[in-house]
Amino acid sequence: MGKKRDFDDMEKRLYRRRRRIRNQIIAYIVVVIFFAAIVVGAVSGIRVLTKMMAEKKQADELAEQLEQMEDEEGTIIEPPVSVETPQEDVDWLEEMVASSIENMPLEDKVAGLFIIAPEAITGVSQAIQAGDGTKEALDRYPVGGFVYFEQNIIDKDQFTQMLSNTMGMRPEYPMFLAVDEEGGAVRRIGNSNIEVNEVGDMADIGASGDTMAAYNAGKEIGFYLCDLGLNVDFAPVADVVGDSGNSAIGKRSFGSDPALVGGMAAAAVNGIQEMGVSACLKHFPGIGSVGEDTHEGMAVLEKNLEELRASEFPAFQAGIEAGADFIMISHVSAPNVVGDNTPCSLSEEVVTSLLRGELGYNGIVITDAMNMGAITEYYAAGDAAVQALKAGADMVLMPEDFEQAYQGVLQAVQEGVIAEERINESLKRIYRVKLRDRIDTEGNVVDVMDAGQEAGAEEQGAAETDATGGESGDGTDVAGADGADGTDVAGGEGADGTDVTGAEGGE
Repeated sequence: MGKKRDFDDMEKRLYRRRRRIRNQIIAYIVVVIFFAAIVVGAVSGIRVLTKMMAEKKQADELAEQLEQMEDEEGTIIEPPVSVETPQEDVDWLEEMVASSIENMPLEDKVAGLFIIAPEAITGVSQAIQAGDGTKEALDRYPVGGFVYFEQNIIDKDQFTQMLSNTMGMRPEYPMFLAVDEEGGAVRRIGNSNIEVNEVGDMADIGASGDTMAAYNAGKEIGFYLCDLGLNVDFAPVADVVGDSGNSAIGKRSFGSDPALVGGMAAAAVNGIQEMGVSACLKHFPGIGSVGEDTHEGMAVLEKNLEELRASEFPAFQAGIEAGADFIMISHVSAPNVVGDNTPCSLSEEVVTSLLRGELGYNGIVITDAMNMGAITEYYAAGDAAVQALKAGADMVLMPEDFEQAYQGVLQAVQEGVIAEERINESLKRIYRVKLRDRIDTEGNVVDVMDAGQEAGAEEQGAAETDATGGESGDGTDVAGADGADGTDVAGGEGADGTDVTGAEGGE
């Protein structure tokens, strides 16, 4: 019994001990939970406090911004808008002009300053076809253009084919194909076998006082020239007839009133050029009061500068404002302007100071035909060509001896007498006109070589034929009427472009 009681007491002590340990564990757990709750509450409180502080800061900043906006009287601040930088417009015509000139050999640059009769480089006495001989000549001398006369025209089909073939021979060097077609007495096409509408003398149109008649005349001429394949007309005449009535220009002028002549000349320029043919005002500074003929020798313009400004310049100014592509410089001497008898075509005072400077002309300046007596009696062909370019001319028309003139200019550039940059300036003016039809009205480049030109380039094998009935494939005259230097030993035509009747080229 005593042992059992001892065992029961031990059990009770063990039970109480276990209960104490359990209670202690529970107490520890409660304490841990309590402290964990305190920590969690503290963290949460810190987070809430931080959030409240951030919200208060944002509210303060917004209030400050609103105050600033009110101070700026309601100015709305918008985010910056990205602006695209506009692309610079490209002048494609100038790009094409520069590209055409920059890689051009000097020899070709110099050749491009001349407009000559085709006979001058082909060696024939009468050019009526453009075949192998013309191709070989243009390969050697890629001249700026050809000028044609009645002797070059057999019929419309022949002449049109000749022009088409010629234009296609050197497509990298587009050519001026020119003619004197004023109407009235001076009409190379109208006096040929090609039937065209006669527009009459400019004097009669001027007397009518109707500028629309001058426009229609120019448009009619431009139409049939373009139809044939020509692209330059050495017209209209802008000379004002003097009061004396002793004028070599005669009925080729619109009249004696500077304002009337200017209006008529401007209208004619518009008519011609609207048909795609370049017009050429002539003969600056004005020969309407000159009685002598520069074809025969020296002709003197007696007027001083103030008189020219009153009587001659207004007509040319009107034509310039109409946009004439060319102006032709006369060979008359103007001693009361220049100071001596130097022909105006060789005078820097006339070409550069007056025409370029005072009248503001920036188109193509071309000399009158350099085979006229006013030049040939006093100057060698090379010297005359060099002086014309130094004076400010861009193109030399029909020198008496093309080879001599060409070599003279080439040597002058090589020796620095004429700067190559000066030649480039003229070529830029020339190529702006030659290439402008390759740019559309929106300034985009277009291809304008027509099928006729392409066909012409493929048909160059046709032999050129002269007036005596034949030409060999190398371009020489097999009938023997033409000498090796291009002069006609039988009396037909020389290389200076004089026709079979003896009249000199150029008007």
